[in-house]
Amino acid sequence: MFEKTEGIVLRTIEYKDSDKLLTVLTRDLGKVTMKARGVKSKNSKLRACCQLLAYSEFTVRDYQGRYVITEAVSKELFPELQSDLELLSLASYFVQVCDTVAQEYDPMPELLSLLLNALYALSKLKLPQLMVKAVFELRTACTAGFLPDLRGCAICGREDPDRFNITQGMLQCAACRSEDVNGIRMPVSSGVLNAMRYICSADPKRLFSFRLSDDSYTELSQITESYLTMRLERGFSALDFYKSLFL
Repeated sequence: MFEKTEGIVLRTIEYKDSDKLLTVLTRDLGKVTMKARGVKSKNSKLRACCQLLAYSEFTVRDYQGRYVITEAVSKELFPELQSDLELLSLASYFVQVCDTVAQEYDPMPELLSLLLNALYALSKLKLPQLMVKAVFELRTACTAGFLPDLRGCAICGREDPDRFNITQGMLQCAACRSEDVNGIRMPVSSGVLNAMRYICSADPKRLFSFRLSDDSYTELSQITESYLTMRLERGFSALDFYKSLFL
């Protein structure tokens, strides 16, 4: 039986002489492993569609419990990302995060849409990298079930507190302390707090419709990165490489 599905390639693994195993985040099947036969051949029609970051429509069939690609049509290859080391490393971080968050055969269409929008924002819209990074990180955390409580200070209720507790995922005032609420706290300015509130609640099509200063993008990115990696309880090699480019 043949099936068609759209998805973006998160990871590729060399398999035998001319084949590859792909990890693909699909819209309707969730994260799945696909076998691309003969894809390493120069004459393979699947080659472009099966590269990292390629967004393609795949026709697959189930063979002994594994999807085998029979046809593929590319929808977006993001060449701008492939030719820029900074953008490629940041995009690679995004797909590593998606590979961690997504579960096999558990559809997360909102995660796929978020990834595609983030890659489009980097490659086509040329939006600030730290802005795109922060939006992707915080919205991914929300999608994965880690929606932070940004209503106000968790202790006194003040609407504009100046600390974000990345361990607890809540706001606090610098002066507020409680034996029941511990964890790592990071300073958060009012502009960045408003941006965080916007990212968590905005329509997916308008996620990038806000602007901050460069310094505020840096602050926002530090907070969202710390929060996401804290919640996922792991680091990412692509993120480490991306940050090393600026040292």
